[in-house]
Amino acid sequence: MQGMSVEDRLEHYRRRYARLRPGWESATARYQRQIAAQLTPDSRVLDLGCGRGGVVERLGVTGHWNGCDPDWRSLKEHRRAQLARAQAASERLPFADGVFDLVIASWVLEHLPCPMHTFAEIARVLRPGGRFVFLTPNLRHPIPRLSHWLARLKALQPRLVAAIYRRAEADTFPVYYRANTFETLEQFAARAGLRLAQVEWMDDPSYFSWTEATFRLAIWLEAILPSAWRVHLIGEYVKVR
Repeated sequence: MQGMSVEDRLEHYRRRYARLRPGWESATARYQRQIAAQLTPDSRVLDLGCGRGGVVERLGVTGHWNGCDPDWRSLKEHRRAQLARAQAASERLPFADGVFDLVIASWVLEHLPCPMHTFAEIARVLRPGGRFVFLTPNLRHPIPRLSHWLARLKALQPRLVAAIYRRAEADTFPVYYRANTFETLEQFAARAGLRLAQVEWMDDPSYFSWTEATFRLAIWLEAILPSAWRVHLIGEYVKVR
């Protein structure tokens, strides 16, 4: 795997895992299918923590999309130049009440220092009956637990992430994992007036697959862990009022 990009390495091991597990799909693919099922030409969508691209690049032709992210450089370098986007933290969104049919967030919840504030804002900007769909690491799984522990080493964590995933330190943001179990998500959502529509725990050994040995170890780990400890959480909540 030497010389292969991180994205290509992940895709290589996902394809291998899919051959071992017929019918399996990655969390990202499942998340995108769940969002696509909610979209209509009139959908008003907020991509929370939109970064430089992602879901909107694949699904943004349907509906009316806005992006929001606290990192100005990411917004400036966004790959979909026509996307309406704003620099703002999720704890204080610059949108009126009830303006969105759908709020999505991929790899965002683990970065929230005050999740309750974010959940309250998501509920505020959703119309009654609007949906919040997210993808995030599951803190029950050993890998996010290790990341959570490493996050306490504030000076070391960005360097480790940069070394392992070849990501620039400037693109490595603090993680808190305060909304990364089903139980904590339910608490924040209920207090914000959001009701659970569905939740899935998704297995994916590719994130631990740096070598052939770690790939096999990751497969074994996924096989022995309880289903609610799988590495990724995909959830959908509905605003009840």
